[in-house]
Amino acid sequence: MFVRKVKNRSGSTSVQVIAKNAGAYRIVKSFGATRDPEELASRLAAARQYIQAANRPAGQAPLLSALSAADLAVKNALGSLSNPQIRVKGPELIFGRLYDEIGFSQVECGELFRHLVIARLAYPGSKLKTIDYLYRYQGLRVPKDRIYRFLDRLASTYKAPLEAVAFTHTKKLLGGVIAVVFYDMTTLYFEAEDPAEETDIRRIGFSKDGKNQCPQIMIGLLVGPGGYPIGYDIFPGNTFEGGTLVPTLEQLAAKYQLGKPVIVADSALLSQKNLEALTQAGYRYILGARIKNESQEIKRQILAKARELKAQPEPDGQRFTLKRPDKPGTPRLIVTYSLKRSKKDAHNREKGLRRLKAKLTSGKLTKKHIQNRGNNKFLELEGEANIKLDEAKVRADLEWDGLKGYLTNAEVSDNQAVSEYSHLWQIEKAFRISKTDLKVRPIFHHL
Repeated sequence: MFVRKVKNRSGSTSVQVIAKNAGAYRIVKSFGATRDPEELASRLAAARQYIQAANRPAGQAPLLSALSAADLAVKNALGSLSNPQIRVKGPELIFGRLYDEIGFSQVECGELFRHLVIARLAYPGSKLKTIDYLYRYQGLRVPKDRIYRFLDRLASTYKAPLEAVAFTHTKKLLGGVIAVVFYDMTTLYFEAEDPAEETDIRRIGFSKDGKNQCPQIMIGLLVGPGGYPIGYDIFPGNTFEGGTLVPTLEQLAAKYQLGKPVIVADSALLSQKNLEALTQAGYRYILGARIKNESQEIKRQILAKARELKAQPEPDGQRFTLKRPDKPGTPRLIVTYSLKRSKKDAHNREKGLRRLKAKLTSGKLTKKHIQNRGNNKFLELEGEANIKLDEAKVRADLEWDGLKGYLTNAEVSDNQAVSEYSHLWQIEKAFRISKTDLKVRPIFHHL
């Protein structure tokens, strides 16, 4: 007999004991399937022990010579315990201490909130899985309805003071002054029996998770340097992203006396309306610029300066600036050149062109499939149905390789503006942590 591991389509691994008899293989015993590496190792060990027991001569006791008296004492003690009687103290010792140091224990919302927070960090899952975790590892029996009732009180009574504690901790970590903040949006979708069902702020809209058929909500998150949280706001799932920036800023500024920090956000929030609102409210900003969408005159100026820059002996990392009197508050447009970005732009374009050419050759690309975005911008329609690749557009796109724009009215150097914008990845990391490590989506309940 021997042990066999079988990889399943679901991603799990089955463990089986196989025997060969008269040239044919048969499954003697199956030890189930799992995705967890530690559980897999345990099942493999159990399968090997099964083979050892099956090969042991009749009447022979298992060998215990390798076990010392202390080992036997531990084995006997553990044998008398059931799983719920074994408590895991690590999460409480580590996360519980952080919980207290941040100051959440100052809010008198009971021990249940503490348990829910630690469970979300140590064993993220549904409410039912949280109940299972609390019983198995903490010895706590918490009814499901108690958790749901507490969530109502959390939203109505404890949410504001807990958020104030989190903000105070962030401000302390940042030296008491929040001079720069980073803003971005994400979506959280709902799994429902009727995917098209829309209620309250659960609305069908553009999904960053690729779940356009599911109702969702939008979350605007504001963080400080280092990714430390400042606050958030929730919007209906069909809200236009560009219209969320100023309302969120004004709400959080009023709540925490935030003042007027420099706002850093990506190009999705770069609209004339937002620029006017930020300027009128007295905010300074550093926003990603869509330099390819500028007017013909501005694009001409950008490309002319870019040619001069690329003609230098070492253009990598160089930049130039254009004044923008046509924009509210007369900001300046900073354009940088990166050799690494240039290679990436070229690679992405070539990859897209290969796909386009393959579709053109196969005849799978028709007029109704064409939209003037992405790599389709390189296509040209001739007559009613003749589609061909526009080589002139491809050559024109080469000139933009490696260029990145930033629009700012902040009184900082060009280097500092670019440096501050480069930290925007921290808010994207916060979203990834929330969605993957903490498993905040999908959402299965909505009342």
